[in-house]
Amino acid sequence: MLGLHVADIFVLGLYLVGVTIIGVWAARRIRNIADFFMPRRFGKLMMVTHAFGTGTHSDQAVSVASKSFTNGLSGIWYQWLWLFATPFYWLIAPVMRRFRAITTGDVFEARFNPSVAMLYAVVGMLNLSINIGVMLKGSSAVVDASTGGLVSSNVAIAAMTVMFVIYGIAGGLSAAIITDFIQGILIVVFSFLLLPFVLHAVGGLGGIREAIPKADEMFSLVAPGEIGFFWVIMISVNGLVGIVTQPHTMGNCAACKSETEGRVGWMCGNFVKRICTVAWCLTGLAAVAYFTSREVLPEHPDHVFGLIAADFLPKILPGLLGLFLAAVLASVMSSCDSFMIASSGLFTENIYRRARPNENEKHYVLVARVTSLVIVAGGVAFAYWLPGVVKGLEIFWKVSAMMGIAFWLGLFWRRTTVAGAWAGTLAGFGVLLFTSRIAFGQYVLWDFDVHLAGKLPAFMLWQGKLYMPWQMVFYLSIGLSVNVLVSLFTKPVPKEKLDNFYALVRTPVRRGEKVSVPCTLPEDAVVPERRNIFGNTSLEIPIPTRTSIVGFLVGWGCVAAIILAVYLIAKG
Repeated sequence: MLGLHVADIFVLGLYLVGVTIIGVWAARRIRNIADFFMPRRFGKLMMVTHAFGTGTHSDQAVSVASKSFTNGLSGIWYQWLWLFATPFYWLIAPVMRRFRAITTGDVFEARFNPSVAMLYAVVGMLNLSINIGVMLKGSSAVVDASTGGLVSSNVAIAAMTVMFVIYGIAGGLSAAIITDFIQGILIVVFSFLLLPFVLHAVGGLGGIREAIPKADEMFSLVAPGEIGFFWVIMISVNGLVGIVTQPHTMGNCAACKSETEGRVGWMCGNFVKRICTVAWCLTGLAAVAYFTSREVLPEHPDHVFGLIAADFLPKILPGLLGLFLAAVLASVMSSCDSFMIASSGLFTENIYRRARPNENEKHYVLVARVTSLVIVAGGVAFAYWLPGVVKGLEIFWKVSAMMGIAFWLGLFWRRTTVAGAWAGTLAGFGVLLFTSRIAFGQYVLWDFDVHLAGKLPAFMLWQGKLYMPWQMVFYLSIGLSVNVLVSLFTKPVPKEKLDNFYALVRTPVRRGEKVSVPCTLPEDAVVPERRNIFGNTSLEIPIPTRTSIVGFLVGWGCVAAIILAVYLIAKG
């Protein structure tokens, strides 16, 4: 059936029935909108697997393997762009938890006003629709290639969508977190299952070196060419700016009992992902030698991962390809359900509830579930339009950073205004669109590279087009400058509102704490005194605690260890 062994069908069926049952079971615990979007009851292990499952999906394996197949070891940066941001997760997670918010839109409303929250909701829904589309596109490419085309990409997209929508809409974030525990294990299996077999087939790393032309360049973490030091620096900066305003980040940090669970879950879960990325990259490198020896290259680099699976797994053991496909489904479903719920939360909480404030909780839950379908429909449409996974991933990176500047300035600078947040965000979008190609089918509205790229200095170009890191420099620097300048000349946010906001940031969360209204403190909360590095200024940069410093340094130690390990593997 569909080119699969009966054992493969059994493994797939068992997995699909299991996650559906979990979604229906979790739905019985949904009583109000907070239960659906932000159940604050999970411990360290569940938060680690939730962060790992939400942040890890098969399109990433596809993009890393694809880019490693074409660019070598430096292709790893297509997922390691957040590697240098990961230690900051230890510092960011407790802040996100202290906001006591249901969505990140609540944070923008608490810091600025409802209009900025609505702007964020629109940008956030766009962001997640793009991300869902990229994931579906990447996963469908794996399914298509691994079944020899018997299950087409379009059919795979439709099937995966139906599955994650069923249990995600039924059980909300609780279902997503519980299934992430199971799916996280499957994703690790998925990441490392192929590597030993394909390495053995090509004679290990030594065999790869012998088979690949210009092996030294292909085995360089920062190769001369597209993915150089400047590329890595700008992608990392862009990733740190945008990570806080990815809508699912709030769930990764705040669906926990206390701040500690959020810290451990978000940082450690993502370090597990950084390790899995190494396996994807090495699989892509080994695929170069494997396909070169066969004198048959894939039609598209996105098919590399799936073709390797189809060639090796059925020969090893019946059922392994089914396990692999179940892991593919797990990786996309564990992320898509979280993204779907986060985006529907933005609409329900930050747009719909403001227009219809007096409805009961069951009504809002129903609206959230209907909105989930609309968001997913947008993601599916984007998946069908998208020419390739790598291109979609680059679009997602850029959109993610658009409201990051307003978030960080609003967090650290009291003088940031509502007008500044709007102006900086719109300026960033304007620069992004101006420096891009805007087309609908065959009709091209604007193409920066055709009209203006030739007038730029050569160091700003790559293969005759604007080099992506320079595009990021343009929209980040102009967005920041416009935000600061407009804030200096427009009406400040009222002092009382600012004091309430920064009181949230300073006040630790107690276990069992109950908050009925987002972004408010409990009545019996004791707000600590303001202890900032720059005490007599409008800057709000708190003096870090010992726990923050130690965890942050441990995070950087992990970054160094992972890079060193990959460097030694490449040199071995």
